[in-house]
Amino acid sequence: MNTMWIENEPCALRAWAEGRMIYLELTDGRIVGFPADRFKILRAAPEEKLKKVSVEVNGYALRWEELDEDLTVQGVVAGRFQLPLPEQAA
Repeated sequence: MNTMWIENEPCALRAWAEGRMIYLELTDGRIVGFPADRFKILRAAPEEKLKKVSVEVNGYALRWEELDEDLTVQGVVAGRFQLPLPEQAA
């Protein structure tokens, strides 16, 4: 029996920011979110600039033009962040 495996990379339909969280709606129906503070450039950006996120490259990338920052949707969904989670206050 032959089995054909097709890689189905995550693709974003839309992206938005609420507070310091970035959210993506994916083509498979999932909504995923991540803290902007997990990326160096986004961590330094004010909330009004975070809200100017756009979906590019047919849903495979996120772009912040004013910040000159690009992230891949696949990297975000896989949890490949630049910075660790901040330590939680006890």
